[in-house]
Amino acid sequence: MTRKLRVGILGATGMVGQRFIQLLENHPEFEITALAASDRSQGKIFSDACTWRLAGEIPTFAKKMTVAAPEPPLDCELIFSSLPGDIARASEGAFARAGFPVISNSSAFRMDPDVPLLIPEVNHEHLGLLDTQRAKRSGEGGYIVTNPNCSTIMLALALAPLHHKFGVTGVVATTMQALSGAGYPGVASLAISDNVLPFIEGEEEKIEQETLKILGEFKSSGIEAAPMKVSAQCHRVAVSDGHLAAVRVKLARTVGLEELKDAFTSFTALPQELGLHSAPKHPIIVREEPDRPQPRLDRDAGNGMSITIGRVQPDNVLDYRFVALSHNTIRGAAGAAILNAELLVATGKLT
Repeated sequence: MTRKLRVGILGATGMVGQRFIQLLENHPEFEITALAASDRSQGKIFSDACTWRLAGEIPTFAKKMTVAAPEPPLDCELIFSSLPGDIARASEGAFARAGFPVISNSSAFRMDPDVPLLIPEVNHEHLGLLDTQRAKRSGEGGYIVTNPNCSTIMLALALAPLHHKFGVTGVVATTMQALSGAGYPGVASLAISDNVLPFIEGEEEKIEQETLKILGEFKSSGIEAAPMKVSAQCHRVAVSDGHLAAVRVKLARTVGLEELKDAFTSFTALPQELGLHSAPKHPIIVREEPDRPQPRLDRDAGNGMSITIGRVQPDNVLDYRFVALSHNTIRGAAGAAILNAELLVATGKLT
């Protein structure tokens, strides 16, 4: 049996940190050996430091682990980070300098030109940036790989087969984002009850900028941004989990409706070829019912790692429109980072 890699979780007591712990229980390649969090949690055992917010109980292995500070050294070989952006840059940078591979869900390094912003089905070639990153930061030993914003992952994964086959020149996306995306306690109940909040700070900019990097082309000098325009408007809605987006696309050439649907349904990529543990058999699921996808019914598709697309129709302003849905704390956060790490193992960049 292959030895499991020892991993540490930064931000372990938060919503995404808890999802990391849940998803990594009994993982065939990774074993959690360290948990780290903020000052108020340090020195406590995890069950005392963390109010568990997910379904079920705290995994037994984690209950008695002592929470450490999010700084090296840490008893592990690999770091998963879900730290808040305002502290992530210093902490993740310190771990990389200390020789740790850092797989981050945080926003701090996403747009750095030498850091892969990775969705394994979409842009695994961008791991070529690691050579540039290591050369530029010589002597550090470790490196940083990030996954995108939760809504960006959903949008970029939906656009990838269309852009590859037909070319996408313009995208307009309107998101309706779940409460769990704001962490806990998140949005005050009196603000969201009987209401929709039409502003999520920084979210629209992340979607518009990150999508161009993800769908861009890797070259020796870095990533050449995808030649398309992206417009996003983001809203918080009273749903526990599952981000939904109404999307309109402009294509570079004329495409029939069935050809467009086939691009979605036939889409697979390197993670499926490699049989990665967290990779869904079908990254994109297309539903034909007029009232799907819905968060409550579809967010757990592919164990939360598939995105679901429905209402695929011609559009009167652009070319086509559709609705996309993904589980924001699985495919959009912890599950995305774990899949990134699995790809690094499979491609020999993490051993």
